[in-house]
Amino acid sequence: MEPGLFEKKLSIKQLSLLFIASAFVVSCGSSKNVSSGKKSGSKTVVRSENLRKLDSKFNGNVSRSINDILKDAEKYLGTPYRFGGNTSSGFDCSGFTVKVFEENSFNLPRRSSDQAETGQNIDIRDVKPGDLLFFATAGGSRVSHVGIVHDIGPDGEVKFIHASTSKGVIISSLNEKYWNKAYLHAQRVL
Repeated sequence: MEPGLFEKKLSIKQLSLLFIASAFVVSCGSSKNVSSGKKSGSKTVVRSENLRKLDSKFNGNVSRSINDILKDAEKYLGTPYRFGGNTSSGFDCSGFTVKVFEENSFNLPRRSSDQAETGQNIDIRDVKPGDLLFFATAGGSRVSHVGIVHDIGPDGEVKFIHASTSKGVIISSLNEKYWNKAYLHAQRVL
């Protein structure tokens, strides 16, 4: 073997691993919190102490098509996270939303940042099941994670289903500190 070739291969392998690891950091996130809030640039800042005051306008009624989407999303609970995944063997966050909506004859863009521009931007107080929530899990205001609103509690607590990097497909609450801090905005696509 040529002197130095092993070292070159090793550094290329290390660079590849670094690239893959960084992709996880800026792709889908794991667990965080949200509330009613004020806008700061393009990011909606929602304070967890305001969540209990969140006056949700959701009346509890869900259309059949949204109910079908939620049932399809629930059947994937526990499916592992897989970067770039969009099948039942593993999902990343946007692959999960694409698959669930596709099963219900609705096409979403593949990337979460593109999904964030689809449909109508809505206030967190107006969300209902089936709406999409967007997050900046790497900080800043760049969309890097997406979830589907699953239900809204009588106290206004918003729960969403998503593919987290640490636990796969789970249901999380916007009351969780991590999600509250990372929350950007909501979109209605149906």
